[in-house]
Amino acid sequence: MKDAQWARLRDLIRERSYREGTFTLTSGKKSDFYVDCKQTTLSAEGAYLCGKLFHERIARAGKDIAGVGGMTLGADPLVTAVSVVSFLEGAPIPAFIIRKEPKGHGTGSWIEGKSNIPQGSRVALVEDVVTTAGTLIKAIERTEEEGYRVAMVLTVVDREEGGRERLKQAGYDLSALFTRNDIIGRT
Repeated sequence: MKDAQWARLRDLIRERSYREGTFTLTSGKKSDFYVDCKQTTLSAEGAYLCGKLFHERIARAGKDIAGVGGMTLGADPLVTAVSVVSFLEGAPIPAFIIRKEPKGHGTGSWIEGKSNIPQGSRVALVEDVVTTAGTLIKAIERTEEEGYRVAMVLTVVDREEGGRERLKQAGYDLSALFTRNDIIGRT
């Protein structure tokens, strides 16, 4: 649903996160634009709006989501924002963070925050920007290896460069707050 909060978050992303130039993306692809969502998600207003809009999608889906997580670092402010908003809305959803490497000591776990979410629970994964979905595929694999069921996959921005299709082939639907066109108005 596109409302005033959606429009305000789009404006924040355009102001704080969108850059033109020559960039190499995480996927290794070259691009003439870059969306550094952390510049928005680490601001108080941007974090709140992302948390609010993601929480609304999770609540509307009715999938009994018991946790919200994502790959460090891009998802860290997002999972925290969703968790805080969920508490304020009276339906707390704990957050978890997926490490890039397993913990080098103790349990050797990929995931921080597991003690708040029962094994076998349905969880939502969030990401700041999706290009090819490589990071999300890793996040899904690690989450499922740790005993959780990924029921939702959400992103702030879908660059519309194959990530949605790759996730679909793997059996997951991507829900994006914004597409490339919403942010830059060109394809």
